[in-house]
Amino acid sequence: MDSINLSPRLSAVASFVPKGARMADIGSDHAYLPAHLLLQSKINFAVVGEVAKGPLENARHELAKQRLTDVTVLRLADGLAAVTAADQIDTVTIAGMGGILIRDILAAAKARGQVFETLILQPNTDEAVVRQWLIANAYQLTHERIVQEDKHFYEIIVAKPGKQTLSSLDLTFGPFLRDEQSPVFKAKWQKEADRIALIFERMSAAGKDDTPAYHQWQARYQQIQEVLS
Repeated sequence: MDSINLSPRLSAVASFVPKGARMADIGSDHAYLPAHLLLQSKINFAVVGEVAKGPLENARHELAKQRLTDVTVLRLADGLAAVTAADQIDTVTIAGMGGILIRDILAAAKARGQVFETLILQPNTDEAVVRQWLIANAYQLTHERIVQEDKHFYEIIVAKPGKQTLSSLDLTFGPFLRDEQSPVFKAKWQKEADRIALIFERMSAAGKDDTPAYHQWQARYQQIQEVLS
């Protein structure tokens, strides 16, 4: 992967970035995503935020190589503290982090009074945590996509300011993803169901098939089966 050829995961994130956006990419690492969008003339400006010096230097090297230093700003900062009001950022991308960390970054931004027109989030885990925070903090989901890279499944969540109510199933499975029922969505949740089935076997073999933990797993398994049916 490089700035020209993004991975399926980052390509999916890129597809949701509005034309002409002023974007902040948080946790950008090599800055492949903003560099790609700038090279494609899809965005006009990007802030690249990193919390560690090593990844920030990787991004600096890539942007210099692609001759994009005049339309980018690199900042060493924690999360969205990398963005200032003068940047006039309207679109934020946060990809490749755990959902709990993404939630914490968004919560810290809200505490600073930062609100953005478009959030494009790709949590590696705890997607429900991200959805729950968005709904509780006056964002509404507008799009979702799920992609597969090798054996891994990645969900992209797009949100804008607004009010929305989601059910517990929507929080877990994603309202758009659950409605679409794509082959990748089905593959992800079938894999999870198969994993839970193995947990059943081990717990039963250990004589733990009448425990609260077993019943919790059982409820999750049944929920998955109902969504997939």
